[in-house]
Amino acid sequence: MSDLAIYEEKMDKAIDALLGEFNSIRAGRANPHILDKIRIDYYGVPTPLQQIGNISVPEARMIVIQPWDMSAVSAIEKAIQTSDLGLTPTNDGKVIRLVFPELTEDRRKELAKETKKKGENAKVAIRNIRRDANDAFKKQNKDNEISEDELKNLEDKVQKLTDKYVAMVDKEVETKTKEIMTV
Repeated sequence: MSDLAIYEEKMDKAIDALLGEFNSIRAGRANPHILDKIRIDYYGVPTPLQQIGNISVPEARMIVIQPWDMSAVSAIEKAIQTSDLGLTPTNDGKVIRLVFPELTEDRRKELAKETKKKGENAKVAIRNIRRDANDAFKKQNKDNEISEDELKNLEDKVQKLTDKYVAMVDKEVETKTKEIMTV
């Protein structure tokens, strides 16, 4: 694997992390991914919600969780209430329903700001990867492993890679912001 491929892989991971964070931002529509981080105390073991029941989205603003083991209903309900989702689950003994309230204009703007902030953090991570790459290349040059020309060439390639990934972050932020602001 070339030196550049290592840094490109790290930048890919920064984009993946950003998309994972975007999945947890609820935009007024039901997205089952907001439940990805929730763990249920299931027989003393913290278990991901997806492994305890069936999660479906029957309507645009509702998620239904149907546990395979009915004894887990109250544990699931408690885990959702104590999470930072800001949703109140309703439970009829068999299934748990999560109803997403319509977002207010202020809340939408707040979420859009949060999205931009997460985007900025991803850009900082990408620029840090660029700095690490350039430092590694300068060290190789100092140790006479690569020539000045090779150093310049690698620095240019890392800059192009950085520009490409920063543009990807901007595009993802714009897409998510548009999703949030759509009523």
